[in-house]
Amino acid sequence: MDSKTLITEISRYFDIRELVSKAVYDKETTGAWRLFDPRLLETLLVLRRDILRVPLVCNNWRSGGELQQRGFRENTCQIVRDKTDFDVLYISAHVLGKAVDLSSPQMDANTMRKEIQKQADKLPYPVRVEGAKGASSWLHIDVATSHLQREKVLIFN
Repeated sequence: MDSKTLITEISRYFDIRELVSKAVYDKETTGAWRLFDPRLLETLLVLRRDILRVPLVCNNWRSGGELQQRGFRENTCQIVRDKTDFDVLYISAHVLGKAVDLSSPQMDANTMRKEIQKQADKLPYPVRVEGAKGASSWLHIDVATSHLQREKVLIFN
């Protein structure tokens, strides 16, 4: 799918402000789409439209909520700054535009994980999903896969 079609399609389910922080949106506006790996965007589209088929929440700062670090993480966001301040190497898929954390008012994270595994054949690319031990109330999904990954859905902790 070409990038214009992909962004048009995913925009039916996600506004770019749901995937980036306010700081990133203020600087980039809709140009922030370029910060994301197209494989992640296509995976998000398939998750929302074809697999989970429920509303998904990434960031909610636009509607007055506190969430703004669950999509793309820039160098000034608190999670990245804290790692930097403590001299901790932080190579998260979030800073590469390859990961999001999601929740849904209609489906808990464990059910989302199970549905993704059950319908893995619908995924356009192999993914990594954080297990319940590390992400009990949200779904972390990314396309930061290794060329050695054999599973369509790799659960990691």
